[in-house]
Amino acid sequence: MKESVPNFAERVGPAFSVDGMLQARAATRDAIRTIAALVKSGMLEEDAVDMAKRTLIASGLDLTWHPTRVRFGSNTMKAMKQASEPGIVLKDDDIFFIDMAPRFHAWEGDGGASFTVGSNEEYARCAADAEALFHDVRALWQAEKLNGRDLYRYADQRAKSMGWELNFDLPGHRVSDFPHAALHTGSLADYDLPPSAMRWILEIHIRHPEKQFGAFFEDMLLDDESYIR
Repeated sequence: MKESVPNFAERVGPAFSVDGMLQARAATRDAIRTIAALVKSGMLEEDAVDMAKRTLIASGLDLTWHPTRVRFGSNTMKAMKQASEPGIVLKDDDIFFIDMAPRFHAWEGDGGASFTVGSNEEYARCAADAEALFHDVRALWQAEKLNGRDLYRYADQRAKSMGWELNFDLPGHRVSDFPHAALHTGSLADYDLPPSAMRWILEIHIRHPEKQFGAFFEDMLLDDESYIR
């Protein structure tokens, strides 16, 4: 009988715990909401980042494997590895997103979401569409067990149908007990097997094809039974 090949891309460390990962996720989502409520028009992006870091630490989370980011206006177009243009101030009608990867005890949290201030309907639609596209892709993953490549191929097609461009520089990644990079560093968009729940972060970064703004949403891949928005 042919032996099964171990899936090294989905290995976890000795501290991995379902409950721990879900607690880390819940704490991350709570922190995102708390930080978003403290962001106000007239704020300098660099000050928002400092505030976000202080808020994370005050909530009992540890800063961890990638920088805490808050991006305003035109900086929402940039891939995460690109530095923000300095000195950007949040306008009265504007869009921003939060991207964080805190550690909760032994477990990694990772999350992001987009928000708006003011009444710009195009910004509001972009922020809502980033989250909606995440859930659309997640529902397809749960229903059809597609591999990572096909999930991002679908995300690209859906983004275009919604009037946006998908940024493939944010292609999803592993998550685990800390540090996941010691176990696997490949992207979800390059993963040629169906990803398992509680092992991967699905990242969605959409951008306007002509104007200088975008929106971001990321969260852990979980099935409906365990998913809490």
